[in-house]
Amino acid sequence: MKALLLVFVGGGLGSTLRYLIGKFLNAPDMSFPWGTFLVNIIGSFLVGLAFGWLLEKNKFTDDLMFFLVVGFCGGFTTFSAFAHESLTFLRYGYFNLFAIYVLTSLVVGLFCVWLGYALIKFI
Repeated sequence: MKALLLVFVGGGLGSTLRYLIGKFLNAPDMSFPWGTFLVNIIGSFLVGLAFGWLLEKNKFTDDLMFFLVVGFCGGFTTFSAFAHESLTFLRYGYFNLFAIYVLTSLVVGLFCVWLGYALIKFI
């Protein structure tokens, strides 16, 4: 029951922050979805930091993992919006935007997870 509460609270905080960022940065037209891109990249970096800190600094506890990683980062990042926006680019023939969005999200996201983890190892 405690794990569910931690995921619930962390997820609620992450989802609320994601909503606010998307509201201010995602344009209603078919331009690049900066809000979704940024929350996914920031979330990737936070996952790297969290796992780096939890594992490298021997601070790993189920409570912190449930709250930070599963809850907050899970609620903050959004694969479903990324997939929808990517498909929308394809449906309307914006193949360049589709390629840029998918490739930069994947490459920069992976890099940010690594960077977060590496930063903790460095500290």
